[in-house]
Amino acid sequence: MKKFIIPVIFLIFLFLLSFITIHKELDNIEINYEEIVKLYKKPIEDWPSPFIDQGVEWEEFKSIPIDSNYFQSQELPKVILGKMLFFDPKLSKSNQISCSSCHDPEIGWADGRRVALGHNHLLGARNSLSLLNVAERKLLFWDGRVSSLEEQALAPIIAHNEMAHTSDSLVYQLNKISNYKPLFKNAYGSEKITFERITTALASFQKTIKSQPSRFDKFLERDYEALTDQEIYGMHIFRTKARCMNCHYGQYLTDESFHNIGLTYYKRKYQDLGRYNTTLIKEDVGKFRTPSLRDLLITRPWMHNGLFNDLLGVVNMYNSGMHMLDPSLEQKRQDSLYPVTDSLMKPLNLSKEERLAVVAFLKSLSGTKFKMRRPEYPRK
Repeated sequence: MKKFIIPVIFLIFLFLLSFITIHKELDNIEINYEEIVKLYKKPIEDWPSPFIDQGVEWEEFKSIPIDSNYFQSQELPKVILGKMLFFDPKLSKSNQISCSSCHDPEIGWADGRRVALGHNHLLGARNSLSLLNVAERKLLFWDGRVSSLEEQALAPIIAHNEMAHTSDSLVYQLNKISNYKPLFKNAYGSEKITFERITTALASFQKTIKSQPSRFDKFLERDYEALTDQEIYGMHIFRTKARCMNCHYGQYLTDESFHNIGLTYYKRKYQDLGRYNTTLIKEDVGKFRTPSLRDLLITRPWMHNGLFNDLLGVVNMYNSGMHMLDPSLEQKRQDSLYPVTDSLMKPLNLSKEERLAVVAFLKSLSGTKFKMRRPEYPRK
């Protein structure tokens, strides 16, 4: 019997070696992009339809325009006041942390950290979302717990691990700064400082924070040389085999919805039950908001926990399908909160060339270069 073992092992080794070699050769084959590129160098209404799962109400890509009213909007009294407040560290108890600490215009209106760093150097639990195009969001925060920027402003101001203030103490502190009073009068008609006026001004300013058009937008506007052949091929894979348009579509490349993509880390170090913490609906365990893909190169790291910093690594993750931790029926019976990966997540079997092309396309979505100067906020 032993004399057969070595030959069999050798044959298995040869089979595995040939399998790996063949797949490496397939991955290294240069793809002829020409036929695919021809399909997209035409008006978008003539493009091939994307691969969309049944029941998904998707929208076609749409370019974003240059904000021709940007400089006029920056002169509006409420925006001026909101901008001053946004960059003023006096909105925090320590007088050291401003809204811009986590939403820095130099870093894509995010902070470049895995998770936010706040009062007394306490760490938050989630990655700071960029404020680019925040006026277009229907629900805010990773778990969608508020629906307006005015509501959103309250949470970081009073959170003990963020700005650690209270609404009353903030109003009291700003009332001691005489140079704020004319700003409030210009914005509201009187010098009265209230928390509602503070949050409304902050919201007015944040609504002016918008992405600038990218090469992707130029391509949508029929500048067909704006993207390389590899990027166009990557867009084709994004729309078809990679199935990305089930969640990332429309003008801002997001479905404005919530999904469990397999990153709940249930009962482990990074556990986060996501939207469930807001709704207490067990089907929402592990669901997080679909982020916009615009300007993603300047808003890294990615995901709700900020654990991903490499774009190819993210594509590889989606390529796997992320169904490694789906519960059995018995597990589900024993634990109703056991997270279930969204059915939209499926193994993609993308080749190396296809994955690299998707990465190239994703990079073309970043176009914002303008970095706002910090204002001289009132000090006394």
